[in-house]
Amino acid sequence: MPAAFECVLDVKASLGECPVWSVDEQVLYWVDINAPSLNRFDPRTGRNAAWAMPSSIGCFALRRSGGFIAALRDGFWLVDRDGKPERKVADAPYDPAHHRFNDGRADARGRFWAGSMNEKRDASTAKLYRLDPDFTLTSMIPGLMVSNGLAWSPDGRTLYHTDTPTRTINAWDFDTATGAIANHRVFAQFTGETDRPDGAAVDRDGCYWSAFYRGGKIVRLSPRGEVLSEVPLPAMCPTMCAFGGSDLKTLFVTTARQHREPEELARLPQSGGIFALHVDVPGLPEPKFAA
Repeated sequence: MPAAFECVLDVKASLGECPVWSVDEQVLYWVDINAPSLNRFDPRTGRNAAWAMPSSIGCFALRRSGGFIAALRDGFWLVDRDGKPERKVADAPYDPAHHRFNDGRADARGRFWAGSMNEKRDASTAKLYRLDPDFTLTSMIPGLMVSNGLAWSPDGRTLYHTDTPTRTINAWDFDTATGAIANHRVFAQFTGETDRPDGAAVDRDGCYWSAFYRGGKIVRLSPRGEVLSEVPLPAMCPTMCAFGGSDLKTLFVTTARQHREPEELARLPQSGGIFALHVDVPGLPEPKFAA
């Protein structure tokens, strides 16, 4: 793979998000929030299978027992291996008329974390939630507008998160045993109009890879929050990163084409596709929901 992003699935998704690599299957699962659909992309064949969801799907995680846990607009659902919603296990903790779930993932102990967003963007009424394997739902970070950027350091001691409109990536001490967070601090602050940190992933060295929505680039930050590199890609709105491939050295990135001007889409026609980049430092296997 060349040392630049290439489009591996020119799918023209409205709002591609939440790429998750399955080590067991060697495929990439991802969502189109607006379709709405849960997708299974096989890089070996180039085939993508899309499973329609009953409402907006913000994020999901693989389950240890098979299938998925998914954060849909109306709540958390168990979804079977074939993409069929089976059972709602928790209602949405907001008014779905103007809020929905956004970025999320499972932690190393098998808890599922999902953040919400205020679609009107008129108040900081969104939150980051933790869903335990017994389906107990706990509010963890309030006062958000667009929850994003959730990731953990390789040792599990640091939780990263961003409220995209603030252009700030935050960090907390994380208690792996209990799922508690403490000692909030700013990890990295940006000021540019298009410096909008969205979804992210952490590599084996503890570096944080952030997708800059409307910035057309992926930014790699050191464990101290220093910008190490910026890699452009041929889409203005990357949404989230995931490490995959047999050696976890392929960085997959989902992108969006919603609300983009026709001139931009003519110039960047693969917007909404999935892009891939070979990297030198591998990522880590994505944890699964324990229930």
